[in-house]
Amino acid sequence: MVNLGNSWDALLKDEFEKEYYQNLRRNLAVEYKTRTIYPDMYDIFNALKYTAFEDVKVVILGQDPYHGPGQAHGLCFSVKPGIQMPPSLKNIFKELETDVGAPMPENGELTRWARQGVLLLNTVLTVREGSPNSHRPLGWEIFTDRVISLLNDAPEPIVFLLWGANAKAKRSLITNPNHLILTAAHPSPLSAYNGFFGCRHFSRANEFLRAKGREEIVW
Repeated sequence: MVNLGNSWDALLKDEFEKEYYQNLRRNLAVEYKTRTIYPDMYDIFNALKYTAFEDVKVVILGQDPYHGPGQAHGLCFSVKPGIQMPPSLKNIFKELETDVGAPMPENGELTRWARQGVLLLNTVLTVREGSPNSHRPLGWEIFTDRVISLLNDAPEPIVFLLWGANAKAKRSLITNPNHLILTAAHPSPLSAYNGFFGCRHFSRANEFLRAKGREEIVW
């Protein structure tokens, strides 16, 4: 059984028992035995482990994990210290520097965000090495859509940062007027100049949190 160690356990208990999830779990067991899968199986749910339901202030939605060796560790866009920053993450830090003056960090690990209430959630939580979107058919999006729906019902106001088409497709799940939805192009080098750079999502998120009486994120 999955043990997240916080309030997500009770909220997702029924989800883990559903037929689709049991099928997903069986398929993953085969995949991890026969192929190289990222992230490590013990890191799959790190986004939920680091950020309990009641602590979520900001949600950043990614697509699926990085598919290169040593990159993915269960938090979207994040890589561990010692791993070269992927281009999209570099662009996130460039926008952050322009927006709030935060200097380029020494590494790309985003656990410091997660511990402050930024849920770094990929919509698909596993991937085959070198094969983006390879685990999309397994059923992960049923699970992560449920996570988003639960957050939509959260009593505290949340900022949803939806970057790129895949993330924007989840907008229909966010109907609660208490929340703020900010959309932009994906930070990938292919699209960052088409609406990600200059979006000022980091300062705008903090302005919203401050106005709602919630603690800001130290980006």
